[in-house]
Amino acid sequence: SCTKHEVCDEAFTLGKLSCEGKTKLVYDINSTTPGRCLIVSKDTITAGNGAKKNIMEGKAEMSTSTNASAMQILNDVGIKTSFIKVVNKNRTFAWKCHMIPIEWVIRRVATGSFIRRNVGVKEGYRFAPPKLETFFKDDENDDPQWGREVLEEAKLKCGDIEITSHLIDMMEKMSVTIFEVMEKAWQTKDVSLIDMKIEFGIRCDTNEVILADVIDNDSWRIWPSGDKRLMKDKQVYRNLKTITNNDMKNLKENYSWVSEQLGEVAESFRDQTKSTTVAIFMGSPKDMAHCNSIKASCSDLGVNCTLHVSSNGLGPVISGNTVLPVINCPPPSPQWCTADIWSSLRLPSGLGCATLLDPQAAALCSAQILAQRNPAVWARLRVKQMKNFLDLKQSNAELK
Repeated sequence: SCTKHEVCDEAFTLGKLSCEGKTKLVYDINSTTPGRCLIVSKDTITAGNGAKKNIMEGKAEMSTSTNASAMQILNDVGIKTSFIKVVNKNRTFAWKCHMIPIEWVIRRVATGSFIRRNVGVKEGYRFAPPKLETFFKDDENDDPQWGREVLEEAKLKCGDIEITSHLIDMMEKMSVTIFEVMEKAWQTKDVSLIDMKIEFGIRCDTNEVILADVIDNDSWRIWPSGDKRLMKDKQVYRNLKTITNNDMKNLKENYSWVSEQLGEVAESFRDQTKSTTVAIFMGSPKDMAHCNSIKASCSDLGVNCTLHVSSNGLGPVISGNTVLPVINCPPPSPQWCTADIWSSLRLPSGLGCATLLDPQAAALCSAQILAQRNPAVWARLRVKQMKNFLDLKQSNAELK
């Protein structure tokens, strides 16, 4: 149950050990909210599927913190994850999932095992779009790589759900989007996300495919300033031939640095959303419903709005008096609809404001402009694109 040092807001009792991995344990729990589990991180660092193993004091706490920050970023921009909240320094509440035994590896830069498996590709080759690979989780056979055909023909079943080509399409799209969001997040610290591994699960209570497991400093390669010599991730441990006390000290400093930096990024993403503002001007209070529709759509994209009542002829007049981008979105009226639209489209020379008729489109256009300088808004737009794809795939699958 909770102690005074824990962050949880309800009592729970620990159930049976559901599974144990190399760096964590997963327990069933009994509480007033069903469908959850408890993830307990270990102070263990491993490589080579456990062939190399050491205890690194404090790693569990740093892993929990790093994972919480990564999941906060992803949750905030609309990615569905298993993460719920931190319980204490090495424990996390998560939604219970049937784990899909596939490791999805997304690469921006060719390095490590990729160049060993693909002779002729030089280290540093940049993938655009990111390169996606899948590996079947099987320690005894060193996690063999599976092509798309193998994954489809395997017809894996998780819980009551079969992993169909439709679900594989969805996970491919989610994998690349998750990578690009985290890549954008790390760029705010001048850190290059080189590659990343993730896992998905079928949420037990909803049967949704969601990002599951843990994202921490064991999950990626990160190179500050894009310089491999400055790497801060687990590859430093993999590269060690012998391990001294000083090596372990340096490793711990790396993991602590990553935890602190990503925590700052997570908070920065929330601050960027709060500080981004679009000003909406209306001709009179009669346009309030129309403007509130624009405001609601902006809010969904992480953009704050302020409302102002000014005068008629707003778009062209404002455009002639500012260097900021101006978007016309006139509320159509039955009597003057055509005239209202033409007054926004037909502008005097020297003016350059866009005209959009749909409030949601106006909000989207403003967010796209702001996204050029605001990583948090960029990430929300990227996730919106992903969701549009997923919705279409789901609708098509339901027809079949």
